[in-house]
Amino acid sequence: MTRTWFITGTSSGFGRHLTEQLLSRGDRVAATARRPEVLDDLAVRHGERLWRTGLDVTDTPALREAVDRAFADLGRIDVVVSNAGYGLFGAAEEATDEQIDRQIATNLTASIQLARAATPHLRRQGGGRFVQVASVGGQIAFPGMSLYHTTKWGIEGFWESAAAELAPFGIGVTIVEPGMARTNFGQGGSVFGPALPEYAEGPSGRLRRAVAGELPPLPAPGDPAKIAAAIIASTDQAEPPLRLTLGSDAYALATGALRDRLRALESGRDLAHSTDADDVTAAASN
Repeated sequence: MTRTWFITGTSSGFGRHLTEQLLSRGDRVAATARRPEVLDDLAVRHGERLWRTGLDVTDTPALREAVDRAFADLGRIDVVVSNAGYGLFGAAEEATDEQIDRQIATNLTASIQLARAATPHLRRQGGGRFVQVASVGGQIAFPGMSLYHTTKWGIEGFWESAAAELAPFGIGVTIVEPGMARTNFGQGGSVFGPALPEYAEGPSGRLRRAVAGELPPLPAPGDPAKIAAAIIASTDQAEPPLRLTLGSDAYALATGALRDRLRALESGRDLAHSTDADDVTAAASN
């Protein structure tokens, strides 16, 4: 069955792969990008099945206008994909105020505002699905990426709560958690805070140099085309998952982090119970 998708950040990376694969299989795509002309080749090949507009997702009024116009022009949108984002590298102290505001506005606030803009349309049409392209960085954390992880952990919490809010309307949610993939996320698609010498030899400084290409590159096992295909396939399932972890590195990192967290939680069981009020403790012992 042909479906219609709305996707942000389609100029490169996962967004571009999603757009190409969906159009190739006959679906319609409403694609947004800061420079929509980068999609000219797809427009030539696929004609009216590609709807596109320029959009800076941090401009909330423009984001709402783009969503409203896409629904008005296309009649129905089945899947809304929040994909636009980038990485900010550097210790928290190294990032500028403007970099912090921009990182949160792009990776976190824009995703929330996209959900708020599209939800009334999906509710009125009787359902649909949100796909949030997040990161395994919403389950684990590396030094030198504290602001990036802030946005990814934040969007995980937002969607876990929103999924329960939206379920009664037939609106589903899937949070995609890829690991490192062979996109331009590193040198081409990221921002670096001004380096401070105090961090140069520490873990955040080493990560910065690796991402910048000054040290051997970080492993990137993920194939972005395969990741895009897995995202599309998940929406074809009768009951798509809330979380979709993609990449062998993502699986290993998330599994290790969750096991460590559970062990730490279990070790504090007695202390947790000891802080209950006396009447609760007495009732539990009866």
